[in-house]
Amino acid sequence: MSAISAQDVNKLRQMTGAGMMDCKKALTEADGDFEKAIEILRKKGQKVSASRSDRDAKEGSVFIKVSNDNKEAVLIALNCETDFVGKNEEFQFLGKLIAETAFANKPADKEALLTLKAGDLTINDKIVELVGKIGEKIEVSEYVHMKGEAIVPYIHAGSKLGVLVSLKGVNGKDVTEAGKDVGMQIAAMNPVGIDEKSVDTSIIEKELEIAKAQILAEGKPANMVDKIAQGKLQKFFKDNTLLHQIFVKDNSKTVAQYLDSVTKGLTVAEFKRIAIG
Repeated sequence: MSAISAQDVNKLRQMTGAGMMDCKKALTEADGDFEKAIEILRKKGQKVSASRSDRDAKEGSVFIKVSNDNKEAVLIALNCETDFVGKNEEFQFLGKLIAETAFANKPADKEALLTLKAGDLTINDKIVELVGKIGEKIEVSEYVHMKGEAIVPYIHAGSKLGVLVSLKGVNGKDVTEAGKDVGMQIAAMNPVGIDEKSVDTSIIEKELEIAKAQILAEGKPANMVDKIAQGKLQKFFKDNTLLHQIFVKDNSKTVAQYLDSVTKGLTVAEFKRIAIG
């Protein structure tokens, strides 16, 4: 009998969506043969999941769970193949259950989330069960856990786009409305960072490369390229980093100025934007 490695078990799990122990037993019974193991796993849910594992799941909904004191939150994206299933009552129930389970247990990542128990079954098994019933690929595509001084959620119409905004410098004020305004800004403008310090270096390098190519194509002197490119980069930061962007609800202010007008020193500590599709 072939030795069944953890890597093989994980591979079969990814192929079928079946539980780890079920995959190990199936591979053991099949003497390591993946095709035979899949045949063994062909029971309700697992059969459908296996047959749909290569399908695109670009529809679905985002789900958010926030603590009563607004200091902690989770945001998940649950994907499926069609908008019809995304609006299905059982699909919506599962999404809320996953968000609540994630909030209660605070898993380190998406993979850990799938192994959590929700009743008698793991989250992964719950997904496989619904796949078998509905007949579409369903998957948790993203999971975020956030802690902060004041976290405000924003879900865009249709529940296909969700934002968590962590504010700091609250100074004892109710900043819910301000947080929702900033959440709407993030949803609409999709900033690449809070400010220039938070922008990934790979994005900066790419923007400089593009800027330099444009400048040379315009016939500018070579000794001026770097200086002009830095100017273009600052314009990029102004347009694409949250605090420097023009506030969508009042174009006389930047987002930073708007927050400061709500309460002196109020700013954004962290944000996360997840969109379906």
